[in-house]
Amino acid sequence: MKNHGNLFKIVISFILLFGGLLAGTSAFSAETSKDPVSYVQMQSRLDAILQKGYIRVGTTGDYKPFTYVNPATGEYEGHDIEMAQKLANDLGVKVVFVKTTWPTLMDDLLADKFDIAMGGITRTLERAKKAQFSHAYLDFGKSPLIRMADKDKYKSLADIDQPNVKIGVNPGGTNEKFVRANIKKAQIVVFEKNLEIPGKVASGEVDVMITDSIEAKLYAKMDTRLYDPLTEQTFTKSQMGYLMPRGDYIFTNWINFWMEEMTLKGELQKITKKWIP
Repeated sequence: MKNHGNLFKIVISFILLFGGLLAGTSAFSAETSKDPVSYVQMQSRLDAILQKGYIRVGTTGDYKPFTYVNPATGEYEGHDIEMAQKLANDLGVKVVFVKTTWPTLMDDLLADKFDIAMGGITRTLERAKKAQFSHAYLDFGKSPLIRMADKDKYKSLADIDQPNVKIGVNPGGTNEKFVRANIKKAQIVVFEKNLEIPGKVASGEVDVMITDSIEAKLYAKMDTRLYDPLTEQTFTKSQMGYLMPRGDYIFTNWINFWMEEMTLKGELQKITKKWIP
């Protein structure tokens, strides 16, 4: 009988506990149904952008054909600048371009200086540790830009990595990271402005620029003194995407859906054909 008595007490305690939880859940549900915002933070960066009426786009302005400042107009131009303008238009807001640099890109994003970064940004695992990437929109790889006169001189990375060779790089980006990881013998010369380096190659101040295959093709097309070997057999394989603060899946999902729509309707292809050789 004693054991039956203990079992009875346990059952009664369980019923009381379950009843209390059920009552609490009902009260919680009733309370949150009155004010759902107090339970879940509903606002996303997307909502804030729509409320403010503009989207802030971080861009370096030094990387053709994706983002650069036209010296004649002082305005940003390029593939991703046009994409940013299209993005703002489809959101029904204005676009505000915010100047950033490759060394400060991530810090500026994390400091909330802009809502999204656009401008030939390589999707990397390292960057993805701190921020969120959109879907990829372009495949490419690292390749050299050299002088036409040296067309038969540099046919591999081993040909380039020689003590008498000077390689020009811009600081803070994936170009410099690749060069410092793979070049052991050649001289590395750092230039603050990425747009200057192709001219330095053409003039002979440096011999090689290691850059993205898309940029190498563009400069070889623009300047007959330059040549773009290995753009079809790149040293690496990468993709470009747009960079956003992580954790806001509402905003990220909208951006990805927008990119899918741009592809489906052929808008992305039109912009790519216009800007990329």
